[in-house]
Amino acid sequence: QAADSKREQFRQYLEKSGVLDVLTKVLVALYEEPEKPNSALDFLKHHLGASAPENPELEALRLELAEMKDKYEAVLEENKTLKSKVKVY
Repeated sequence: QAADSKREQFRQYLEKSGVLDVLTKVLVALYEEPEKPNSALDFLKHHLGASAPENPELEALRLELAEMKDKYEAVLEENKTLKSKVKVY
């Protein structure tokens, strides 16, 4: 019975997180394909990858991260320069 309880908890977790809905939609799309693809697995991989729409903020965050990395590198370089100047004095 403990195994059944764990399975049920896992099923609820998958349902709550939306995994079951996504899998169901992809499997229904495969079922409704008029001409079945040669590789059902490739179909699933392709549609699962495309089924999660990218967050519109994600690209902005990537750009911000790149800018912050550049600024960080510049600050490190400035710090190194200032340390060497302090040693002179």
